[in-house]
Amino acid sequence: MRERWFGATGRRVPEIALEGELDIAGALVLDKLDIDALRRAHEEGRPVVVRAGSADEVKAALARPEVAAALVTDRSLLDLDLTELTYG
Repeated sequence: MRERWFGATGRRVPEIALEGELDIAGALVLDKLDIDALRRAHEEGRPVVVRAGSADEVKAALARPEVAAALVTDRSLLDLDLTELTYG
């Protein structure tokens, strides 16, 4: 399981997590990518998580370094091979 830093909290979290199974207290939770909101949260050291409903949405969210995790509701998305998705 690949992990990312959870903002400036000093905590690491899975980069893809099932909705409801990750403590996201204090995080900015986005339903879609919002570049301005990402930048503001990053400057504040606030963690950012993005909800994603497809492999493409997970890939897009995790392409942003400000995003700590992609939240999914479909368990099959937990096993995505992001390297394969990105580089074929």
